[in-house]
Amino acid sequence: MSTSASTPGDITRRQMLRRIGMTALIAGPGAGMLTACATGGGPAPAASAAPSASGAVSAANPFGVAADAPLEVVIFKGGLGDSYATEVHEPLYKKAFPQAQIKHVATQQIAQTLQPRFAGGDVPDMIANSGTDLMDNGALQQEGQLLELTELWDAPSIDDPSKKVRDMVAPGTVESGLIDGKPYLMNYVFSAYGLWYDSALFEKNGWTPPKTFDEFKTFAETAKAAGITPFAYAGKNASYYMYWMILISAAKIEGNQILIDVDNLADGVWQRDAMKQSAAAWAEIAKYMDKSFEGLIHTEVQLRQNQGKIALYPSGSWLENEQKEQTPETFKYALTPTPSVTAADKMPFEAIRAAAGEAYIVPAKAKNPKGGLEYLRIMLSKEGARGFTEKSGNITVVTGAADGLELSPGNASLSAAQTAAGQNIVTFSSFENWYKEFETELRKQTNALMFGRISADEFCEKVQKAADKTKADSSITKQERKV
Repeated sequence: MSTSASTPGDITRRQMLRRIGMTALIAGPGAGMLTACATGGGPAPAASAAPSASGAVSAANPFGVAADAPLEVVIFKGGLGDSYATEVHEPLYKKAFPQAQIKHVATQQIAQTLQPRFAGGDVPDMIANSGTDLMDNGALQQEGQLLELTELWDAPSIDDPSKKVRDMVAPGTVESGLIDGKPYLMNYVFSAYGLWYDSALFEKNGWTPPKTFDEFKTFAETAKAAGITPFAYAGKNASYYMYWMILISAAKIEGNQILIDVDNLADGVWQRDAMKQSAAAWAEIAKYMDKSFEGLIHTEVQLRQNQGKIALYPSGSWLENEQKEQTPETFKYALTPTPSVTAADKMPFEAIRAAAGEAYIVPAKAKNPKGGLEYLRIMLSKEGARGFTEKSGNITVVTGAADGLELSPGNASLSAAQTAAGQNIVTFSSFENWYKEFETELRKQTNALMFGRISADEFCEKVQKAADKTKADSSITKQERKV
C-alpha cells in the first residue's frame, strides 16, 4: 500500500480540528483561538525543535538544553498516577538543571486541557498523551505539532554513553512509536494484555483459567452457577479493552500479519475468516455478561472484580496498580492469555500481546523542546525507569531496569506469562494512534457486538466499512507499517 498525501484544499479546517479533538471549540467564545492551528494543506514536514534558548552541547547535555529554561510537564493521571513524575523524573531533571523551574500539570482530561493551548500556540514541553480523552497523535503529526524523536533515540544513553538510547530499550519500542515512518511517540510502559483474575479466588474454587473457547463456555456456566459474572468489561469508556481481545484472538488464529494489515487498512481485512471467528467466539462469551455493563466505566467494573463478583476481566498490566487502593489484601492479580479459538490456530494458547505503550510526546512548538527531549532521555535511564516501576507498579521498556525489584503478584504473573510465551508475541497495533475517528467507530461497533445488537458478521461488515471510509478520505494522511 502506498502512502498517500493530501493536497492543498483536500482537508477542511473543521476536519483537522475534529481529528485533533478541537471541534468543541469551533463554536462559542473561544472560536477565535483556532486560527493559529488551522491549515488548508496536507501533512506537515517532519517537525524540528522550535527556536528556543540553547545551552552548550556536551556529553552530559547532548541536546544543548539551556540550564535556566523553564520546563512544563503535563501528565495523564490515570492508572499510572503521577508520583513517578513528581518524585522521580522531575527531581532527576532538576538535579541536572538546578536553575530550571518545572511546572507540573496532572489531569485525566488531556485533550480537554490542552485543546485551547494547542489552538493558541501555548503548548507544554512534554506530554503523557494517554487515557480516554487523549489527543489524536496522527492528526497532531499531520498538523506539524509533534517533534520527531530521532534525535532522542540516537542520543547517548545516560547509563552507557557509548550506546545510543535506542540500544537500551526492548525490541520494537522505537517502531511502536512511528508515524509516517518516523518516530514521534516515546512508548514507555512495557505492557502485556490478556485476561486478569484473582488467583486466590480461582484456587479457592478449584478453577483453572480456560485454554480454549469451549473451556471458556464451560467455565462460564460454572462461574455463573457460583453467582459470579464469568467475564465483563466496561462499555461506557473502555470498549477498546474489548476490541484488543478480538484482535489478539484474530492474530492467534491467522498470525500477526492480520494486525499489520489492519494498521495498513488492507482491503477486506476485517472480513477475513480469522476476524469473523474471533468476533463470533467473543460474542458467545458476551452472552454471560449483563447488559448493564455497557453503562459502566472501567473502574466500576474493576471494583466489582475486586469484590469477587467478576471472574475474568480484559485489560493490560497497569490494572493492578490502578486498583491498588480498592484491592483487598486477599486478592491476588494474575494474567492468563486469551483462549485458543480453534485447534488450528497459528499461535499457541501461551501467546500474549506484549508491547510498548503509553505515549509520551514533545510538542514541536514548545518553548523548551530541547528540555522535553532531555526529560524523555532521563525517563529512559535505568534510574528513571526503575523509579517509575517503584512508583507506578509498571515495568518500562528499559531493559534490565526492574532487575532485583520485588514484584507484585500481578507483575510476577506477567513475568511468568512472558516467559511461557517466549517468541510467541502478538504484535502491537498502530491504527489507534494513526486513525482516531476509525478507532472511535470501532469502539462503538465493539459494544454493539458484545451487547447483542449485531452479529459477528455484521460487526466485521460495519468495521470494514469504517476502515474503507478512512482509506478513501484524502484528508487523512495514510500510514504504512511493514513489520
